[in-house]
Amino acid sequence: MLKGYLIVDKAVLPDFFSKVVEARQLLESGKFGQVSEAVKEVGISRSTYYKYKDHILEPTDLTVGRKAVLSMLLSHEAGALSKVLGTISGFGASVLTITQSLPINGKASVTVSLDLQNVTEGIEAVIAALSRQKDAEAVRLVAVE
Repeated sequence: MLKGYLIVDKAVLPDFFSKVVEARQLLESGKFGQVSEAVKEVGISRSTYYKYKDHILEPTDLTVGRKAVLSMLLSHEAGALSKVLGTISGFGASVLTITQSLPINGKASVTVSLDLQNVTEGIEAVIAALSRQKDAEAVRLVAVE
């Protein structure tokens, strides 16, 4: 279901991978407001954090693939969100939550959490289809469970 991903015991990985995850958790929790503060706390460089932050996911358990969180930028045009939701629905995924920011410079940041229980093609197919839509940019997998 997660083609292109590997599940690797962190004991065999360099320490900085875990530290990137830890820094991201510190930022998401609100304990630190700036990346520079979080990376200093965990002992990595800002460049290491930015290089790996979007490529390291920590599954909460081994039943990977039931829920996912996607983020993207949508054009501030009528029907853009509706098209995204139609694409998601077309794969059999159910939308659990939608968070959308106010549009700035014609783009709105959107985060969507999905239930993937009925998706047969995998989350990568959903991401690829969303990335092909002209109104959606920077579609990325934030988390998967």
